[in-house]
Amino acid sequence: MISCIPRLRRLAVTLVVLAVASGASTSMSANAGTVLITGANRGIGLEFVRHYADAGYTVIATARNPSTADDLNSLAAANKSIHVEELDVNDFAEIDGLAEKYQGTAIDVLVNNAGITGRPERQRFGTIDYATFASVMSTNAQGPLKITEAFTAHVASSDEKKVAVVTSSEGSIAGATSNRQPFYRASKAAVNMIMRNISHSLKDQGIVVVLVNPGPVDTDMMARARGRMPLRTTTLAVDEMVTVIDNATLNDTATFYNFDGTVLPW
Repeated sequence: MISCIPRLRRLAVTLVVLAVASGASTSMSANAGTVLITGANRGIGLEFVRHYADAGYTVIATARNPSTADDLNSLAAANKSIHVEELDVNDFAEIDGLAEKYQGTAIDVLVNNAGITGRPERQRFGTIDYATFASVMSTNAQGPLKITEAFTAHVASSDEKKVAVVTSSEGSIAGATSNRQPFYRASKAAVNMIMRNISHSLKDQGIVVVLVNPGPVDTDMMARARGRMPLRTTTLAVDEMVTVIDNATLNDTATFYNFDGTVLPW
């Protein structure tokens, strides 16, 4: 039954749009629920904001420095359903403060998107920068854990009850056939294991955990790969990831998915 809810909500939104387009008056609300997205100021996070806002959701879009998030602020200025909030996923007090601010608000989909790679030259064996290692692990693994813990009650009170993590195929231990970016790989393997662990507790509350790899996407994070490998658009990546999120159920909670819905090896 849970997996049917997103499709029913999208149908309701479509009916409202059609009614407005035909000039018919209606008191039916187009609001499809609420989504919270971390790292929403650019790239995949920004596209998540655009996607869910267009689908009729209220979007809580977080960024570490909202004052410089020009694209996000422009979206919010054009759409009253988008609420921009300051949030550093490494700042526990800030996380708790935001959770308290939205106490009583049901969050249908919590998207843990914020992440960093760490500079490649600081990850080379023999000259490893351990301060960068700690920063990558804190942001990519500890951050989603704290965010999810702080907002569990919000998600549990919603209709859809989804916690999504934008992870990476680089977190697949079975797929590690060369030595590259050990910080980033370790952080994604760690967040996969963390979310797999806590999914057992969240399942008791009806919350579905979705681990999804976006694939190689044309974002600032992948700037070095431009021209060297094919990169997917953020629109395509988010459309496909949302489909994976929508279709995930309690029966397959914390499965490690590729963007096309196939299962990745741990």
